[in-house]
Amino acid sequence: MRQLYPDIKPNQTWQLQRGIHSLYIEECGNPAGIPVVFLHGGPGTGCSPAHRRFFNPEEYRIILFDQRGCGRSTPHCCLEENTTKHLIDDIEAIRLYLNINKLVLFGGSWGSTLALAYAQSYPDVVMALILRGIFLCREDEIQWFYQSGTSKLYPDYWENFISPVDESERSDIVGAYHKLLTSDNELTRMAAAKAWVRWENRCSELTYHEASSHNDTRNSAALAMASIENHYFVNNSFLSPNELIDNIKNISDIPSIIVHGRYDTICPLQNAWELHQSWHESQLNIIPATGHSAFEPGNIDALIKATDHFSLLLKGKT
Repeated sequence: MRQLYPDIKPNQTWQLQRGIHSLYIEECGNPAGIPVVFLHGGPGTGCSPAHRRFFNPEEYRIILFDQRGCGRSTPHCCLEENTTKHLIDDIEAIRLYLNINKLVLFGGSWGSTLALAYAQSYPDVVMALILRGIFLCREDEIQWFYQSGTSKLYPDYWENFISPVDESERSDIVGAYHKLLTSDNELTRMAAAKAWVRWENRCSELTYHEASSHNDTRNSAALAMASIENHYFVNNSFLSPNELIDNIKNISDIPSIIVHGRYDTICPLQNAWELHQSWHESQLNIIPATGHSAFEPGNIDALIKATDHFSLLLKGKT
């Protein structure tokens, strides 16, 4: 089974000004290699050093950036000028800023959403897509995880998640959390943020290790993740219904590998199945005994195999 590549340091970092936002960008690996842009999840989680390790640093020019409002991008937790269209435009601005002609996109969960949205907007510059834990941001997917679905699989965790919400408001958990996360009371905001993040963390792996879940206790990271995710979800992720499936024709010729855990309880396998059925050129790899997290062994193995595959297929084509 394949393992992550060894830890590496960035070659360069930048802050790119985009309106009121300043985006943190880093480049690792081979400056002359295949350009690949890593798109983190959430929205609002930011990148980590481990994300660099999905790529062979001798073959790839690895670009990571923290999306608006999170990680090392500033202003922290800012929801203004923070929509899917803004993020699509940010990726294109980064491509131009770094003088990249064509690129590979790698994204999981919300990162898969953003990768599809960007590729459908700029298909001529995308050489390949590697997607994990498919999230198409449709209403039924939000309802599954935040209203009724995953709640039936983890009733004990669900009870903790809804505890900050008044019983009279539990018919719309996302809306109720929006009130909590935008409250004038800092303690209310932080308690809601931690509960929101803990719910997601607990559901991300088949076996959850409470002690190892660092995002539960980092206040600033939790607030960014919860607030930005909630901001997107109360606004239907700034996408029209079924937009990513309806526009799949725009990327029908782009080679793609989809990796999805069979027991993903955050983004059910049905999402990846429907995308694959609409996108006949895609390759769907269903990973047994695996959930949502990119860092479960089965998902790591499949993702490394995917990046290695494209490093051979695309070598010399940039």
